[in-house]
Amino acid sequence: MDRVDLILPGDDVAARADAYAVAPLLNCLIREVAEPLPADGEGDRRVYRLPGGGRLLRVRDGRRPAAPEVCVDGAWHRVGHTELVKLVADELRRHTGLSNGDLPTEMTDSRDAVAALLTARARATAPGDPYLRSEQSLLTGHPYHPAPKARGGGPAAGWLPYAPEAHARFPLVLLGVRADEAVEEGDTSALDALGAAPPGYRLLPAHPWQLDLAARDLAPAFADGRLVRLGTTTCDVWPTAAVRTVYEPRRDLFLKFSLDVRITNDIRRLWHHDLRRLPRTDAAATRAFAASKGPAAWLGDRGYRTASFAFEELAVLVRDGLRGHLLPGATPLLAAGLAEGFDGSPLAAARDPETWWEAYLRQVVPPVLGAFADHDVVLEAHLQNTLVAVDADGTPVQALFRDAEGVKLLPDVSRAAGWERLVYCLVVNHLTEIAAALAEHHPGLDPWPAARRELARHDLPEIAELLTAPTLPGKTNLLLRWTGADGAAARYLPLPNPLASA
Repeated sequence: MDRVDLILPGDDVAARADAYAVAPLLNCLIREVAEPLPADGEGDRRVYRLPGGGRLLRVRDGRRPAAPEVCVDGAWHRVGHTELVKLVADELRRHTGLSNGDLPTEMTDSRDAVAALLTARARATAPGDPYLRSEQSLLTGHPYHPAPKARGGGPAAGWLPYAPEAHARFPLVLLGVRADEAVEEGDTSALDALGAAPPGYRLLPAHPWQLDLAARDLAPAFADGRLVRLGTTTCDVWPTAAVRTVYEPRRDLFLKFSLDVRITNDIRRLWHHDLRRLPRTDAAATRAFAASKGPAAWLGDRGYRTASFAFEELAVLVRDGLRGHLLPGATPLLAAGLAEGFDGSPLAAARDPETWWEAYLRQVVPPVLGAFADHDVVLEAHLQNTLVAVDADGTPVQALFRDAEGVKLLPDVSRAAGWERLVYCLVVNHLTEIAAALAEHHPGLDPWPAARRELARHDLPEIAELLTAPTLPGKTNLLLRWTGADGAAARYLPLPNPLASA
């Protein structure tokens, strides 16, 4: 990755980037591999044994662990991100018996990406719209992934113009695809409002970063006229937290593109098999929310358009906007942004955190459980797929869910597997992080009794076990990436269940 101009005068960007990158890597190591040792009177420090080599690791405890130290010859020595990557790689080789040359590089790329983002943010203006600000707030990103900000290892100049964390905004490239080569399914009429295609062609917007990545493969189609360039959109789009999904506020339109870059666990293409199953999963989720009695909403994936000769590379998915679903006067916010923190977050400013948390649970939990219980729909209700709308006082009044690509249906998956996925996404990934962020801002708050009460209101046979089981399923992103497993092949390990102790 390009390391040029990462350090700002008077601001140690390198140290801040290290701190951002160390926290999720430590979270992974502690969750998946390390063995906690009894507290030894070190205050906010916890000591762990790394079983592969027997080394001792000490960290500053908390939601975002920090300041890692390794014991050498009886003395503690501080390690930075570079040394921590080497330590983790060596431990995983010992722990699994496998080698992996790619993941350490991704960890370093992730850290360097954070440094580039910090530099870019210092020169950028955050969006005034609190919704967009929440979508573009994720400097840490997934708190339990070893390389949450990796961008494929390319030079920063290639991806920074499209980075939500750098408060980017940009026009889309408009292409014309010859009509006999165009492929579409569902309602894609919103695409035609973005520009005009010449006779014999269909309009096809493209993400400029993806066009750069796929340039060599697409060159023959431009040469023989199957594709033509038509300029750019007159309005900028804003990249959301997912990077490849953008929002055009004036038209209230979300568009999701393929992006041939690994972000967290997967290459972010719109895969052919996922696009083919999308109408079915989206229709099931739409029916579930139409039958719901509360204000919750589903942002439907209306349809897609692409080119037959570049089906995945040029696919664009049209998603519902916000305005037709939002309660009057409500402001939507990304749940992941609430967990990470951003200027103006109502989570941090809540005057009565207990009441705020109860309202949050009341909006988020029932739609997810209702879709499962009544419609056999397993929503991927993690932090990045959930928007929580608040009223003028900052109180949660509505939840909106998105991403039919991540929806599972029963009996395509077993009920047990669907429930495990639901519990991981909703409770472990989502509620645990919001609860921890709330408790961090409001010391003394115990969020779990309220969560237990909300879950207990729902008549599902699995709820009783959820509230009493000693453990919950935690996804093992570090081991998944180290062993080269497919990103969709989630592997879980048991984590202490805070609902049982509440």
